[in-house]
Amino acid sequence: MSVAYQRVQAHLERLKLKRVADLLDPIAEEATKESLSYVDFLDRLLEAESTSRAERRLIAKTRLAHFPFHKTLADFDFSFQPSIDRKQIQELATLRFLAHGENVILLGPPGVGKTHLAIALGMEAVANGHNVYFIAVPELLDELSHDVQMNRLGERLNKLRVPTLLILDEMGYTHLDQVATSFLFQLVSRRYTKGSIIITSNKSYSEWGSVFGDEFAAVAIIDRLLHYSTTVNIRGESYRLKDKKRAGIFTVPPAMAAEPEPQVGNFKPALRRNRS
Repeated sequence: MSVAYQRVQAHLERLKLKRVADLLDPIAEEATKESLSYVDFLDRLLEAESTSRAERRLIAKTRLAHFPFHKTLADFDFSFQPSIDRKQIQELATLRFLAHGENVILLGPPGVGKTHLAIALGMEAVANGHNVYFIAVPELLDELSHDVQMNRLGERLNKLRVPTLLILDEMGYTHLDQVATSFLFQLVSRRYTKGSIIITSNKSYSEWGSVFGDEFAAVAIIDRLLHYSTTVNIRGESYRLKDKKRAGIFTVPPAMAAEPEPQVGNFKPALRRNRS
């Protein structure tokens, strides 16, 4: 081993170019066999390092996103949910809505793919270098309860204000108390036009007043959420139960088959520029 080679390895370790260090010998052999120029040799080394770092960033951002599982749009069965406009979802997947802090609201009964689509858009955002955070509303309520005891609501608010994309899953399954409603209003207000939110809900907008327990607060929250937003209203049966239903094991109750409509009822006068 030459002194120069040892110095190169020491420089690579000091500069934390781990991938270059790992591939130095095999790429040097390729360069000799293919008579590569010094620039081409360096190009291959730096490309390998760049690719490795991008992969590590993707893994780290995916972990920090807190996804409960990993799903992509390629995994989604659009044929089972014909009510979904595939072109609309593909447009959302371009992530243009993130550029202006616009929101996406996915409405529909349980099991129709709302969470899958939300995570798929979140993973697309992560793949494009954005910071994403996913949390189910029931889990958020538990954390807020603990934060109140520890006097850390401000810290929680700052944490959820930062990501480029915040995904709030399962809005409507649990009623919010006054603390949670106030927290959500502040969160939506701080992210307004600055950070996008994806919300999944089994409730129509006209039912959100009962979810928050305060119709005035619901109006204020919906007004900010929908000012710049896209609503995706999914009608159909549960994707998770489709095989059991076909086998005659399960029959969908009428309540589960109900389809929340995107109409906003008494909230309509407060809404502007909602692209449903």
